Amino acid sequence: VTMRSWSFRIATLIVLVFALGAAKAETGDVETTWRLLDYIAVDYAGAVSQGQVSSPAEYAEQNEFAATVAEKLKALPAKPERQALLTEAGRLQQAIGQKAEPEQVAGIAHQLAAALLAAYPVPLAPKKVPDLARGAALYGQNCAGCHGEAGDGRGPDAAKLDPPPVAFTEAERGRQRSVFALYQVVTQGLDGTAMASFEALPPDDRWALAFYAGRFAFPDEAAAEGERLWKKDASLHGLLPDLKALIGTTPAALAAKIGQDRADAVMAYLRRHPDAVVRQDGSLSLVRSHLSQSVDAVRAGDRGRAGALALSAYLDGFEPIEPALGIRDRTLLERIEGLMGEYRAAVQGGEGAERLSARVQVIGEVLDDAEAALSPNAGSAATTFLGAATILLREGLEALLIVVAMIAFVRKSERMEVMPYVHAGWVAALAAGLITWALATWVIGISGASRELTEGFGSVFAAVVLLSVGIWMHGKAQADEWQRYIRGKMSKALSGRSAWFLFGLAFIVVYREVFETILFYAALWNQGNGWPIVAGGLSACLALAVIAWAMLRFSRTLPIGKFFAYSSWLMAVLTVVLAGKGISALQEAGIVGIVPVHSVPRFSVLGLFPTAQTIAAQLTMLAALVIGFAANRRRA
Repeated sequence: VTMRSWSFRIATLIVLVFALGAAKAETGDVETTWRLLDYIAVDYAGAVSQGQVSSPAEYAEQNEFAATVAEKLKALPAKPERQALLTEAGRLQQAIGQKAEPEQVAGIAHQLAAALLAAYPVPLAPKKVPDLARGAALYGQNCAGCHGEAGDGRGPDAAKLDPPPVAFTEAERGRQRSVFALYQVVTQGLDGTAMASFEALPPDDRWALAFYAGRFAFPDEAAAEGERLWKKDASLHGLLPDLKALIGTTPAALAAKIGQDRADAVMAYLRRHPDAVVRQDGSLSLVRSHLSQSVDAVRAGDRGRAGALALSAYLDGFEPIEPALGIRDRTLLERIEGLMGEYRAAVQGGEGAERLSARVQVIGEVLDDAEAALSPNAGSAATTFLGAATILLREGLEALLIVVAMIAFVRKSERMEVMPYVHAGWVAALAAGLITWALATWVIGISGASRELTEGFGSVFAAVVLLSVGIWMHGKAQADEWQRYIRGKMSKALSGRSAWFLFGLAFIVVYREVFETILFYAALWNQGNGWPIVAGGLSACLALAVIAWAMLRFSRTLPIGKFFAYSSWLMAVLTVVLAGKGISALQEAGIVGIVPVHSVPRFSVLGLFPTAQTIAAQLTMLAALVIGFAANRRRA
């Protein structure tokens, strides 16, 4: 490499360094200028009233800030829009010099601030919905000492400060402040006050802190009314369509369009629940919001509401995207399920707000991974095909094993007149599944709670039935015992009520799996890639048909004793598996409590989950099977 080429590279590097430094300096100047304009718009009313100076010191400061704005605008890089900005800055100085009314000065300042950002853009919104639980923790650590826990400016250190800290609870001041303005103050601090810069904090933390501070101006009662308005009046969504609009809009500006009371209520709600303005297509902002509110409820001493919010975070926020995430990353899905279950257990167990907030932060990190996994770029036709095939195979095989065992049993019993009941059971389950799909698609929505309750109660019912069936089959594993049964009881056992029992069992075990599969397929279908879904489903159906044919063919060649022995052990395994799955689903629906057992691995295929309740259910079934099988041996 020649000396000339090295000189060229060094010169290029120097140019890049200076360019990056200049860009950063420009962004900082724009943000400082914007902050000064916002300060003028908010605080000028404290300096002038009805054309008279009410506070000479404040008035002098307003003139100084207006002059600084003009100077900083002149120092910005030349652009066609800069001259118009300077003209408006001159008009602002003139209005302040003439002691114009506060409304006029605020209007000029806000217009100039908006034009400044249009000409010299700076980041105006976070990359994701702010974590208000994190904001609450940061506020307690860094702000409450001066501004007070309630944001009223009466913290333990407030008396020592001159000027005194701002009271975020002042409604009039709060109406003039956007979240972006609060973010700028958090980032840059306030010259001449004790308010230091928190630029060292990550941007996400600064946004969370700004949103948390912005809540204090509006009471909880207003937030409840705001939620009602937001859900009822769709026109409000057009005024605040996204996070950028919410962050840049002052309550006063919104009030000019919808009235002050309505604006206060809507802002009270959205500053507590910024996720409401985010589209929910695949996002997990509802989970974050409810978990954050859950921590707030614990701080407020309302642990019952905290538990309800934690449950809602799972059922209403995470459960709907479970099918799609299960296709993309099942390990991540199970990790999030486990963390959210542990969080609910911690809330119920009386864990403190700070530790709960730390748990929420960990959950937030894995939710980031989930959002990345769910992004459109993360999917493909191949993954959709494999997902559709795997789901149907996994869900269908469990039901297939039971139905095939029932069919083989009827054949071995030579009571073909009750075979239609078995076939009618699984066919009716498929038909009910199609009806469920149609209802869920065009008529009603299936909530997370409905899904978990259906799976939970269906699994527990099937486990109890299979327990008795497995013990009964084990007792008939001896050929002579089977012959005695045939001669004495067969006609009675497979008539009337027992035939309908076979119908009911076939229906329950198949519908439970069909219901689960429908929800998975609906989630996949909403992501597009229709043909890979169809191809994957057909491939799985073909594989299940081959498995069923092979099992039925094999069962015909088995001696009656071995058939019942193998079937009884199959029923025993499925009993234990379904018991664990059923209790786990009821835990996720909030019906059964959660006591984590961290030493136990999670293996959902076998119904094994790291909670005391699921383990106890499986051990109970296992003990019942051992007792039943032992009793059969003694009788034999």
